[in-house]
Amino acid sequence: MYIYQRHDWPAFHWDQEYVSRPLAQVRYRQGRLIGHMTALGFSLQNEAMLDTLTLDVLKSNEIEGELLNAEQVRSSIARRLGIETFGLVAVDRDVEGIVDVLFDATQRFTELLTGDRLFDWHAALFPTGRSGMHRITVANWRTQEAGPMQVVSGASGREIVHFQAPDSAIVGAEMQQFIDWFNADVPIDPVLKAAVAHLWFVTVHPFDDGNGRLARTIADMQLARADRSHRRFYSMSAQIRKERNAYYAVLERTQRGDLNITDWLSWFLGCLDRALSAAEAGLAVVLRKARYWEWLHTKSLNDRQRLLINKLLDGFDGKLTSSKWAKIAKCSQDTALRDIQSLLEQGVLEKEAGGGRSTSYCLIDLPANGLDGYGPQP
Repeated sequence: MYIYQRHDWPAFHWDQEYVSRPLAQVRYRQGRLIGHMTALGFSLQNEAMLDTLTLDVLKSNEIEGELLNAEQVRSSIARRLGIETFGLVAVDRDVEGIVDVLFDATQRFTELLTGDRLFDWHAALFPTGRSGMHRITVANWRTQEAGPMQVVSGASGREIVHFQAPDSAIVGAEMQQFIDWFNADVPIDPVLKAAVAHLWFVTVHPFDDGNGRLARTIADMQLARADRSHRRFYSMSAQIRKERNAYYAVLERTQRGDLNITDWLSWFLGCLDRALSAAEAGLAVVLRKARYWEWLHTKSLNDRQRLLINKLLDGFDGKLTSSKWAKIAKCSQDTALRDIQSLLEQGVLEKEAGGGRSTSYCLIDLPANGLDGYGPQP
């Protein structure tokens, strides 16, 4: 028996005393993180949001086994935030649609959730009307023609059914009940409401595909309501991706259990707490970039140099050599060497130890406490 088959569905309940301590910890961390980010100023907040939302889009899709082009996602989000970054690229229609959904949910979090709004989100996720090679019902609840909606794993002929969703005939009524509850001012902490909404939506599984991503989007929308801010500085989806096996395991246990969802709420709060901890570490990266650029404004830099410095600050993959510089900056080898030599002379880059067949370069380390001797303070 699944929880939606219980006679008292969807009367979720939980051990309030058991979840109160992790809830208090999460609420404290949320407030502290938002306070720190607000103190940074508008431009740094946007930089942090760019990193957070890019991660959120990439990891929510990775959970479902879909890999998006990171540069396209970042470019799409940067344009929406009005951030002028070097290296913006053309963005595919499907990536734009996925970013549209996240922005609509988190930037317009005060607006009502409706069936039509969910249909718009679903259509944006599947602009071609297909999921992979399969045609699906888009912008409407799933229909009987698709057969039972099951979550399965395993090889063909040896499939394991982890969950079977409610019959499509009752999905419309189920979703209306969910939407009414989500929009209502219910006596529950907003963070717990995000956890319940996530579980409830993914249990109904109202669409042919995309249910997991939309469940996480709805949770993000409710977390924005909990924060009372459209500025997103932490990614629940990124943390769920790290804990994907545990995520699916606790969902399956909960959906096969009774309506006491203490186990699910406890896991959700723990995952959110770890997401907030990761965001605090990300804040240190944003501050490091800010310190570097504050110092670099005294240097003479061209657009190619700014592009490569940004990539180094974001975490360059592998070693930076002159040939890689030329390829990324789309310039000749001679031009790349002149760019690098200029940065060496200005004390921005240094040669990495070890040598080898190709000389590699890295950014200098700025002092941990201030920028004494390195130009103006941030």
